[in-house]
Amino acid sequence: MFFVDSYQHFFRPLTGKYREQVVECLRLLYERLYTAKADYGESLAREQILEIFSEALTRAPQLDSDDNGSESGPSADREHRFRNLREQAVWVLNSLVEFGWLEKQVDSATLSATYPFSRRGRLFTQPLVEVNSTRVRTRHRNTRNTLNALEAFAARGEVHDLIDAWEYSERIVADFTDMIAELEERKREMVREVEAQLLVQQATDEFFSFMESRFQPDLAIRLSADSVEKHRDAIGRVIARIRRKEKAVKAEWEKRLRQLLPELVEEGRSLLWLMLDTIEDRMRRACEVKLPALRRALQGFTKRADIIIRQLSYLHSQSEGEFADLCQRLGDNTEKSALLERLGGELGGFQLRLFDPKQTQLWQRSRRQPVNTRVEDESPLAEESRRDIVLQQLLDQAFNFNSSHLRDYLHKALGDGRRISSRDLPLQDARDLLAMSHMLEAAAVNQAGAAAVQVEFTGATASNDYFAQFDEYFLEVKNLEPKESD
Repeated sequence: MFFVDSYQHFFRPLTGKYREQVVECLRLLYERLYTAKADYGESLAREQILEIFSEALTRAPQLDSDDNGSESGPSADREHRFRNLREQAVWVLNSLVEFGWLEKQVDSATLSATYPFSRRGRLFTQPLVEVNSTRVRTRHRNTRNTLNALEAFAARGEVHDLIDAWEYSERIVADFTDMIAELEERKREMVREVEAQLLVQQATDEFFSFMESRFQPDLAIRLSADSVEKHRDAIGRVIARIRRKEKAVKAEWEKRLRQLLPELVEEGRSLLWLMLDTIEDRMRRACEVKLPALRRALQGFTKRADIIIRQLSYLHSQSEGEFADLCQRLGDNTEKSALLERLGGELGGFQLRLFDPKQTQLWQRSRRQPVNTRVEDESPLAEESRRDIVLQQLLDQAFNFNSSHLRDYLHKALGDGRRISSRDLPLQDARDLLAMSHMLEAAAVNQAGAAAVQVEFTGATASNDYFAQFDEYFLEVKNLEPKESD
């Protein structure tokens, strides 16, 4: 569980009206401990931390308290609690130690106390620092880092390189998601600022500032030089080379990976193959899903910026046009009251009438079909056309088959008898062949009248010159009329 022991109310310092000041204290302390500004070693003493917190409290704003009075207990009525910044810095330090953001470590030899970040406090403070960070980021190198780590693993066989490539590939998709979210947030901020200020110069400057400081150093590289599409094939070739290694080498890698990552081990599944398949799947999703989404987000951002700048430019130009000058001259004219009264008198007889929408209907005019009234001379059919017509008629007649033809063929086949096998049906011409293939239909047709045809299947198969195989059955004619009594 997360909220246990000293972490039961871990996020309480970030609530209330002092939350922005506490966040600023955490940011500044993190910079002094884990960034290039660190000059006091790994941990700081109490006085040093209080100086850092006092500086942070000076620059951070104090937010208004909640209207519903959510602050209660020891945190209530803080407006008059602190007499100076030092007292407030002491309160912030005690709160962070109490709720698990910082740890108090006492040296048994010198009895001096230091206050380093706890592990959870450092992990949760890092994103707070990166939100407004202006330092140079190299996120766009994760694709090349994945490729370089895989090549190092294929060359040296060190499994740590494969683990690094696996982690770098996970950051590729995360970087795309962060960049898309950043573009959407910047687009919303641009709209809010324009609605609030309506300053075309400021909107233009902010847009080009983003294109110069954010697009060129990061987005342009991500979409061109470090595009995942560019390195996808190279990564695939390296993975294929790794898969073709000898079985003994791959077995040794598998054993080593299971020792380093026991939490990922599952019975019947290769951990080596899992990591390689995961890298390929992440590259596929980055190329087919995330990269097009990033391009659409960038296109939407630039399109929105273009619309806003054009609209503001139009409004700005209209505000300084002839109409504005005319209104200004009218406002400065001392006889404006007389002019307006005369204009009102001239418009007194003007009446504006509108049509009733209920009485207005849109009729669609029906279009008449054109009639061809031209008289054309009769022209004889060509010899080839007549031949095609005759051939088509003969083909239609050749395959024209009905129940009467079936009955005639059945009577002809039975002759004077009442029973015949399907292998003994006569075949003299093409029409007999068609009749034989439809003989079962003849049995179904001749079920009414004085005689009926009964079909009896033998279960055997037969063949002839025209059919490679067909069922053998007997056709028998039975008299359905009752015999007259003697």
